[in-house]
Amino acid sequence: MVSWTGEAPQGFPYWWEAFKNTPDPEDAAPPAKVDLLIIGAGFTGLSAAIAAHDTGARVAVVDAGNPGCGASTRNGGMFGAHPRLSHPKLTALFGEETADALFAEAGPAFAFVRDLMQREKIDCDYQATGRIQLAWTPAHAESQKTLAASVRSKSDVRIETVDETAMRREIGTERYYGGLLFPDHGAIHPAKFHRGLWTAALSRGIPVSANAPVTALDRDGVGFVATTPRGTIRAAKVVLATNGYTTRPFRWHMARVFPLPSFLIATEELSENLLGQLAPGRRMMVETRARHSYFRLSPDGKRILFGGRAAMRDIPLDRAARRQQATMAEIWPELADVRLSHVWTGYTGYSFTHMPHVGDEDGLHYALGFSGSGTVMAPYLGAKAAYRALGDARGKTAYAATPLRRHALHVMEKPHFLKAADLWYRTWVDSWDNLQARRGR
Repeated sequence: MVSWTGEAPQGFPYWWEAFKNTPDPEDAAPPAKVDLLIIGAGFTGLSAAIAAHDTGARVAVVDAGNPGCGASTRNGGMFGAHPRLSHPKLTALFGEETADALFAEAGPAFAFVRDLMQREKIDCDYQATGRIQLAWTPAHAESQKTLAASVRSKSDVRIETVDETAMRREIGTERYYGGLLFPDHGAIHPAKFHRGLWTAALSRGIPVSANAPVTALDRDGVGFVATTPRGTIRAAKVVLATNGYTTRPFRWHMARVFPLPSFLIATEELSENLLGQLAPGRRMMVETRARHSYFRLSPDGKRILFGGRAAMRDIPLDRAARRQQATMAEIWPELADVRLSHVWTGYTGYSFTHMPHVGDEDGLHYALGFSGSGTVMAPYLGAKAAYRALGDARGKTAYAATPLRRHALHVMEKPHFLKAADLWYRTWVDSWDNLQARRGR
């Protein structure tokens, strides 16, 4: 049974506390005609809007709900860019040339978003914490050494391996067999970053319209006509930036990017001494086991924020909170009975290659499939999609060579296969991970 502090209702993200008593920026009516229409006002869409406007294009952004109410203000705020997959896996999927280019693009992607943050003077509690990937099994620790060698040889991203003894300086637990440290990665407050992008768009005179879902997108000669409840918009070009929240009429994209829920909890405020024991390295922390747990200190350094796979489908939030606290207590038994202040969920947009893609389908441009790496890749690839739509050479990216693919398991609009996948992971994969971890002791 979870004990609650009563600070927030279930479903209210911890990050939203920053703007609880602050009105949203002014809503704008959609214009009748633009050069570029962007569908989705999260990290991807707002960055695309800024990039397109600064080339001289007339731009508008529409969102089905409130701008940023999706994953952009619900994620863990971990800030870093490196391919989710190893170089051999990327080579098998896309060829060696593309794999090399994806690794090489990690540094420029990180630098692009840091520059955007600084150029627009976005105060989002950025902290250069570094991020450590924690090896759950001995085999995972060995794989990390191979990945470190690939990153060093194929990119300019700094990376260090951390042996089991040195882990004591990073985290107060005996659970892990080593780690992989990205010292240049950092932490942000995602809701503040989103608000900064929103403000930057509005300062340019870019109209951002809430509660304006695109219910139909039709061809009109060389351009498009978008139908929304708030009016019709004619656009020469369109960028789709909805990721895990993509719905009709974009069925082609729904078949290739599916929404995967991630569940997060925040603890009550903890003592400085306890937090110093639990997380002496004060890093962003992620695991190698298939639960995909990720955790960190809150920006004020007073709480643990803990997220990951409580389920691969929607479940009641009180059940998700129990599962996440139980997983957290496997790492830190001291937190088994700690009270929770928040629980919430959001959808990551997953591709079947686990890699993002920038491209176009029948003239409709998009940046989708961030697969859990959207804090940096969404604003970076949003700008790339805008440049590509406008024919700007700055749109060149290796992520145009990571095509979105269909899978035989996903034959309907909704990802019904996740019910079976959830059972498989919870009964077999998680048990296997834990067995391999115990055998290493």
